[in-house]
Amino acid sequence: MQNSRINQRIFWGILLILLSVFCYAVHFFVFRDAHHIFIYLVGDIAFVFIEVLLVTLIIHQLLSEREKRAIMQKLNMVIGAFFTRLGTVLLKSFSAFDETNGNIAKHLVVEQEWSQEHFNKIRKVMEKHDYDINPASGDLTGLKKLLLEDSDFVLRLLENPNLLEHERFTELLWAVSPLTEELAHRTNLQNLASTDSKHLAGDIKRAYRLLMREWLSYMEHLKREYPYLFSLALRTNPFDPMASVELK
Repeated sequence: MQNSRINQRIFWGILLILLSVFCYAVHFFVFRDAHHIFIYLVGDIAFVFIEVLLVTLIIHQLLSEREKRAIMQKLNMVIGAFFTRLGTVLLKSFSAFDETNGNIAKHLVVEQEWSQEHFNKIRKVMEKHDYDINPASGDLTGLKKLLLEDSDFVLRLLENPNLLEHERFTELLWAVSPLTEELAHRTNLQNLASTDSKHLAGDIKRAYRLLMREWLSYMEHLKREYPYLFSLALRTNPFDPMASVELK
């Protein structure tokens, strides 16, 4: 199949060249002016390089950047829907399993005055966080119910072709999906064997770490682009014990 396509391209390439030669030949036999033909031929060939510069390197680049910005805007809407429906609640659920949560939660009380430099500083703090996950510390049954209720929602997000442009968020969804499957196949989450507990702790830790990273980036995006949504996000911050959706 691929060879057939290549042969077709070669055929059309040769045909177009022959048609061009034919037209130049007709021009020569009618006007008998080879000098005129070569002047325009060389001029047209010289302009090809300018055309490549304008079309390929400049116009194409501008269109690609515009398309990329449009895709990223749509992706941010998808990410916003994820955190509105599942992500924020999931963060609160995950944090209950982290026995060192107090060490990191105090750094995640996002404030209106935070700058980009402050967000970057908190990212470094998050990278050093241990994430000491203990499945017995949280509500596995509640986590299972939460994930199963929104499993179709996560699958629909994964089917979005635009997610290919956002590898980190896709990685997060792929971390949440296997955790959902692990919990779905367990009927008794109260008396786990040590091996089972350790395995689930690893799955929770992977999803929690990625979710924390995306949540902080989402908060920074809201602060920069949507101040009114950022205000609501501050009042529903799962790491702020004083957060209240009601304005005081």
